[in-house]
Amino acid sequence: MYYEDNVKHAKPHGLILEGRERLSVSGVEDMESFDETGAVLYTSKGALIIRGGGLHVEKLDIEGGELSITGQIESMTYEAEKARRGGFFSRLMG
Repeated sequence: MYYEDNVKHAKPHGLILEGRERLSVSGVEDMESFDETGAVLYTSKGALIIRGGGLHVEKLDIEGGELSITGQIESMTYEAEKARRGGFFSRLMG
């Protein structure tokens, strides 16, 4: 076995926002929480907080690193790595 086999390879990360009503995210490693007003995701480029209204998960494939959300997208914010362990509501109230 080579050393390279033990190294976790980061998935390419990208965001596509269509008309503030459909968001596609690649490079998703985990989803901490989700409800109709927001989501907290961990991506290969850091924690991502999504805020909005009437949000729905259309597709979630953690293994493939893909997420699609529909609804009214109001904001997307990357969080500092050191604050990653806080709770969902502390992030929303920021």
